[in-house]
Amino acid sequence: MAHDASMAALARRFAGTDLSQLFLFVSPRADFDRVARDAARAFPGCHTVACSTAGEIGPDGYAEDAIIAVGLPAAHFATELLVVPDLAAFDGAALADRMVRTRIDLAARAQAFPTLFAFALIDGLSRREDALVAALAPALGHMSLFGGSTGDGRAFGRTRMAVNGDVLDGAAVVTLVATDCRAQVFSLDHLTPTETRMVVTAADPETRTVKEINAAPAAREYARVVGRDPDQLDTFAFAAHPVVVRLGDAHHVRAIQRVTPEGDLVFFSAIDEGMVLSVARSEDMAEHLERELSALSVHTAPSDILGCDCILRRIEAEEGQQSRAVSDVLARHRVVGFSTYGEQIGPIHINHTMTGVALYPPAAGGRRP
Repeated sequence: MAHDASMAALARRFAGTDLSQLFLFVSPRADFDRVARDAARAFPGCHTVACSTAGEIGPDGYAEDAIIAVGLPAAHFATELLVVPDLAAFDGAALADRMVRTRIDLAARAQAFPTLFAFALIDGLSRREDALVAALAPALGHMSLFGGSTGDGRAFGRTRMAVNGDVLDGAAVVTLVATDCRAQVFSLDHLTPTETRMVVTAADPETRTVKEINAAPAAREYARVVGRDPDQLDTFAFAAHPVVVRLGDAHHVRAIQRVTPEGDLVFFSAIDEGMVLSVARSEDMAEHLERELSALSVHTAPSDILGCDCILRRIEAEEGQQSRAVSDVLARHRVVGFSTYGEQIGPIHINHTMTGVALYPPAAGGRRP
């Protein structure tokens, strides 16, 4: 289907519903500029925010070459946008001040909507996710934040983002949401640290590159520790043998993106010398996901879940022949969203996880989002 026809069909589907905001999660094979432009033209009365993906999550679970649309009806949602046009050069203090003002303005404008949360979309190749969420965290107040890093399939070449038809490079968009729905922000992963550990002994934090592990060349030593052939390290190997770092009482994944020709390891998130990495063991992904998402329905089932799911989880599901089982769980729990190059939860940028928000029907009823 041509993209202009897709937008026309989407506009017809939302006919009669005033939207506060429309999100579009766009396959990297689509004509992104045209999709963004057509969406802004088809929905002139609301914000349109689009990003490219590492895969999509639709009504039937994992999807490929799709455009997933999520609309927030104005009857139940109000939004404000905080756009960071240049992640390479933002001022943290100034950005935090903008966040505080935007949050206060939204709360004052939407007093009938007591629930607040924030959804961040960040260029997944910028290597600035950690710095951005750390800068925003003090300004969030009681507002929970989750998000995802935009993707480019498995090419890792260039990710895309657009706001109201304007395409941005190296940018981030944080949507502040007020709603009369109950909302629960969450993060989950199916990994348990083992006693097998390694120490980063040489690294370049700016480029998220590890040069040495245990005082040996990084890729070769990682391969030795996890029992793989160093010449066969690829995305599937990294998904099968994730590593985690302990921060306080919790563990967070530090996922490996690729091996350089020099034998270094490039990570998806922050890395530094002296960091102790534990090899993690994976639980059955479909069973874990079913259990975690079911826990969100203990009292009332969410009407929808907006999810940001790491590309490494998708790859692991494929490698373990669990794609259909995971898709069935996602579909059963009404999860929509996209596969990411990384995820955000509060002040932390992480990997190999799913972050998201479960949205529950308003107490007084009404149309679901």
